[in-house]
Amino acid sequence: MTRILKDYPSVALKPEELDGEIDFVRLFGRSAPVHIEIGSGKAAFLLKQAMAQPDVNFLGIERANKYYRYAVDRVGRWGLTNIRIIRTDAAHFLAEFVPADSIDCFHIYFPDPWPKRRHHKRRFFCQANLEHLIRSLKTGGAIKAATDYAEYFELITELFEANKHRLEPGEFFPTAGAQPGEWVGTNFERKYLKQKRPIYTLAVRKAQ
Repeated sequence: MTRILKDYPSVALKPEELDGEIDFVRLFGRSAPVHIEIGSGKAAFLLKQAMAQPDVNFLGIERANKYYRYAVDRVGRWGLTNIRIIRTDAAHFLAEFVPADSIDCFHIYFPDPWPKRRHHKRRFFCQANLEHLIRSLKTGGAIKAATDYAEYFELITELFEANKHRLEPGEFFPTAGAQPGEWVGTNFERKYLKQKRPIYTLAVRKAQ
């Protein structure tokens, strides 16, 4: 039987509703730390982490409509009030709508590595996007990333190293939904672990 996906206005943040920089206090109806996940998929990470940290506000960004609709339905069914999800391009969203010094943590787990050289320009991790991540972070705020793709991991490591005057090394701890042997507990990670792929993780913080 095909599952009927419902739209939950309390969960879904519509791009057409945005008018300038987001007021996160207004969006969530409270003042609390804000975490953003870029590429939230079916919300596996968001659900578990939001349950484990009810005092944190989570915003998930997902470009693919089928995953976005599933995530909204899933969060809505669980009745979690500290999650919002938006379907949009993450780079554009960061540049246009996320205020400076407003985010406590960015979670970027298994972003598309775009392995073909001609597609490298589509990768999320690049200097331009990192500029917006750093601008948006509060001092001491973190960027946490995970990938199964060694070449992409090296690129991200080099990118962080090139910005070490603004970023300090951090420690990557398993997330709330991670089972033994996992780091983040997402569907992609579990798929890759079954395929015996190594998982690479990184964490940095915005320097004082």
